[in-house]
Amino acid sequence: MRMPYEEERGYYAQGQVESLNEYMTRTFLWMVLGLMITFGLAVLGWMTNATLWLLYHVPGFHLIVLVVTLVMAFTMVSRIERMAVGTARAIFLAYSVLFGFTMSCYLYLYELPSLIFVFLATAVYFAALAAYGWLTHRDLSGIGSILTVGLIFLIVCGIILMFAPGLVMLDRLVCIAGIAIFLAFTAYDTQKIKAMYSYYAGYPDMLEKASIFSALQLYLDFLNLFLYLLRYVGKRRN
Repeated sequence: MRMPYEEERGYYAQGQVESLNEYMTRTFLWMVLGLMITFGLAVLGWMTNATLWLLYHVPGFHLIVLVVTLVMAFTMVSRIERMAVGTARAIFLAYSVLFGFTMSCYLYLYELPSLIFVFLATAVYFAALAAYGWLTHRDLSGIGSILTVGLIFLIVCGIILMFAPGLVMLDRLVCIAGIAIFLAFTAYDTQKIKAMYSYYAGYPDMLEKASIFSALQLYLDFLNLFLYLLRYVGKRRN
C-alpha cells in the first residue's frame, strides 16, 4: 500500500538501517501486544462484570465504542504519514483497549472451552497463512480488489442479518466467507509488510509508523478470523 505526502516522510537515516527481519519482528510484536491488551481486558471485564455494568448504565455504550474505533482506524489510514510516531502508538493502544470491551461481550455468549478452542484454532490458521504470505514468491497484490469486494459482501450481509437474524443459512454462508476472506487477508497483509519496508527504507520515523499500521491490519485480521470461526463452530451458553 502506497501512501501520499511522500515529501513528508521524515529524515533520511544515516548509518545502519533496520533489517527487514527486525522490521517484521517489531510489527508482529506490536500485533501481539494489541491482542494481549484486548483479550486481557476482555477477561477482566467479564470476571468483574464491568462490561455488564457499562452496558446497563451507559446507554448506547457499545455503539459509542463502535464509532470511536471506526474513527481511530480511519485516522490511522488517512493520516499515518502526517501524525507523530507517539500518536500512532497511542491510537493503536487505545484501539486495543476499546476492542477489549467488544470481545468481553462474547465471553457472556459462548462457553469458555469453546472460546479457548477457537482461539487456538485461530492462532494456528493465522500462523500458517502469515507464514505463507511471508515465504511465498507469488505476488499477492492482485487479490486486494477481490478481498475488498469480499469485505463489502460481508458488510451488506451483516446489515441484512441485523434486521433478519432468523436467516440461519445466510449466517452460515457469511461465516464461511468471512473465514476464507480473513485467511486470505492474513497472507496478503503479511506480504505487504515487505512492500512497506521497501517503500520506506531509509526513513526510520516512517518505518516505525508503517510498522504500527501493519500491526493494526494484522490485529484486525486475527480478531475477525476469530469472530467468524467462533460464530461458525462456537458453542453458545444456555
